[in-house]
Amino acid sequence: MIETIGEYLNKGCGRCARFDSPTCSALIWGETIRALRDLFLAQGLKETVKWGQPCYTYAGRNIALIGALRNDVRLSFFSASLMKDPHGVLEKQGPNSQSANVMRFTGVADVGARAEILAGYLRVAMDYAAEGKRPARRTVEFQLPEELVDALDADAEMADAFHALTRGRQRSYVINLEGAKKRETRVARIAKFRPKIIAGKGANEY
Repeated sequence: MIETIGEYLNKGCGRCARFDSPTCSALIWGETIRALRDLFLAQGLKETVKWGQPCYTYAGRNIALIGALRNDVRLSFFSASLMKDPHGVLEKQGPNSQSANVMRFTGVADVGARAEILAGYLRVAMDYAAEGKRPARRTVEFQLPEELVDALDADAEMADAFHALTRGRQRSYVINLEGAKKRETRVARIAKFRPKIIAGKGANEY
């Protein structure tokens, strides 16, 4: 993955085979990304790169992250559970997300039309960061699929590694396995996941 904003703007994030090519989403949406970037910097946010994407911080805290996908540019707020959404512009990342934290943009005009709203949301997030306010920790209960329980019972090394994972990483495996309808598919996925579990990673980590 890339390490600087310049690399991102000129080549993309480096997380897929479309890196530094005309089909790279970051390059296709370059003007929209730059419009968002200008707005963030105008608010006094500090710019860096994390996870191969532009990340904006304030008072030592992550505030927002830009991600370019095929169909749109997505702005993800950190600590979104603290924020209000009076304009109804925030969406959930997916069905398993606990809080709505995403704004989608489909062009420079879209950024301009919602610039005032976005600036207001950023100022709220920055105030929380300056105050040291953090979201309350949530404990999400989940049940391990039967196939995973059997695999852990039969593999002490994997069991020790799995139980050492954070709850979020454990849950990522549960969510992935629950998406498979057939038992044999779940068993195959567990075998494929074993190296990641041993390495202390979540299901979606590389």
